[in-house]
Amino acid sequence: MKKISILGSTGSIGTQTLDVIAMHPDAFEVDGLSAGSNTALLLEQVRRFKPRRVSVSTKELAEEIRSSLPSGVELFSGNEGMVEIAAGGEADTVVTAVMGSVGLRSTLAAIEAGRHIGLANKETLVTAGHLVTELAERKGVQLLPVDSEHSAIFQCLNGENREDIACITLTASGGSFRDYTRDQLKHVTVADALRHPNWSMGAKITIDSATMVNKGLEVIEAHWLFGLPYEQIQVLLHPESIIHSYVEFRDSSIIAQLGNPDMRVPIQYALTYPDRWASPAKRLSLAEAQRLTFREMDYERFPALKLAIECGKAGGTATTAFNAANEIAVARFLRDEIPFVRIEEIIEKVLQQHEPAAHPNLEQIEECDRAARELASKL
Repeated sequence: MKKISILGSTGSIGTQTLDVIAMHPDAFEVDGLSAGSNTALLLEQVRRFKPRRVSVSTKELAEEIRSSLPSGVELFSGNEGMVEIAAGGEADTVVTAVMGSVGLRSTLAAIEAGRHIGLANKETLVTAGHLVTELAERKGVQLLPVDSEHSAIFQCLNGENREDIACITLTASGGSFRDYTRDQLKHVTVADALRHPNWSMGAKITIDSATMVNKGLEVIEAHWLFGLPYEQIQVLLHPESIIHSYVEFRDSSIIAQLGNPDMRVPIQYALTYPDRWASPAKRLSLAEAQRLTFREMDYERFPALKLAIECGKAGGTATTAFNAANEIAVARFLRDEIPFVRIEEIIEKVLQQHEPAAHPNLEQIEECDRAARELASKL
């Protein structure tokens, strides 16, 4: 029986992780759940999956739900509560499904405690990739990717010699506005941006998909996960999201991972690796799909992706500033405070004023994150 804790259990990845666990009740046990403010859903999850430990975002919310929890359930709150869920208890694997850099300290705490990581929180590697990967290697902890693209690369590399890699290619759906011109983007609404053509995801990641920031974060994540220079990481527009990513080797062979868009597949593989179990996903029929299409990535059309890769190459706190500025800009767009195209402009202006620190420690990373958020809020 494998024990699982989930950071961000009420979000898109968190709920789908629990779907996978529910399919295999004899194989998995939920040790801990951490959520934000959706206490109604969290209480439903507690009643169904019976975790020993639960955390919510604030002390006030903790007091509100305390009387509704079954006896014996430990209750925590805030960032300290997330760390408790990540590093305390008896979990074998911690699924980091929270959005944004808020997941960094809890992920580091889980690794320090020897927990394997089902990594859905890409911002952890974006903001502090060197700290996370160095600690994971020292502790003998596996970083098992949950993102469909990184799971695809991970699967394609199974049994292969890393020295034989020519390049990896992350595919991108293009998001809600893949066929829009730059001029058309000036008039889009929040509701327009949240209609992703292929995937069912949370609001923030859906907006990131539309700006292609998400793909930029994934390029940075791939750099740290697979230890490859940015010159060996490519991006290709693939509207159908059938090929989730692929690897080209130096003998010109290409190995790709295909499947219908369903996040439960990479989530389950991270939980069951190296085994493959029956999945609830619909099987792919290439005959029904009939055609797969591809386009070269247009970095002028998607300038945020270009910015992300430039920050990755610059290293240090550049990626931290990029991520922090984006998180604030997306939140402002979702509140209808700024137009869609302003997201990219805010990121660029924050980066213009940022002085990157090389090889930052955790305190420097957190200070950079705070300063970038403050500036992005004012612009």
